[in-house]
Amino acid sequence: MDSIACTHVGSNGSDAAKNWFAVFTVPRHEKRVEAHFRLREIENFLPLCQKSRQWKDGSKGMLQLPLFSSYIFVQIGCGGRAPVLGVPGVISIVGCGPRPLPVLDSYIHWLREGLRQGKIEEHPYLTAGTRVRIRFGAMAGMEGVLIRKKNNFRVVLTLEMIMKSVTVEVEIENIEPVARTSQGSDEQIAAIA
Repeated sequence: MDSIACTHVGSNGSDAAKNWFAVFTVPRHEKRVEAHFRLREIENFLPLCQKSRQWKDGSKGMLQLPLFSSYIFVQIGCGGRAPVLGVPGVISIVGCGPRPLPVLDSYIHWLREGLRQGKIEEHPYLTAGTRVRIRFGAMAGMEGVLIRKKNNFRVVLTLEMIMKSVTVEVEIENIEPVARTSQGSDEQIAAIA
């Protein structure tokens, strides 16, 4: 029995709902897994970013590398878990115990849009810092941690379930501080000015 909850049913009674899930892969096998998904017609999204590299011989080049090492996203319905887990290089679908946890459609959308615009780059996973909310644009409503890089402001957005983060360039006037509750008490967090 597949453990993806089937709560949405299409208007004709068929299972039409599909959700995005993060898939954990063998290290440095993301592109191979993506190729297997394509061959098996499993809808997927492998976020790639360009990085410059210099090799031992002094030559330089640009590489397309996964934004999140060892992770790829798939969009599957109730019966889609077994085919995903059968792909060589797939370790698991990210979740809580045996139950996979879906990734919001909006996260996949803003990730695609941010990569298309060239405004996303990898960032180390953060657990503490100033929380802010993006107010305008394709990523409006997303919350993250505000940092400063040179003369620009960036918000670090984190997908907690896979412990990965990205940075997004923002204008300071396009963000607002987020009030956060901690152990039942409200605390106001101010943005870095």
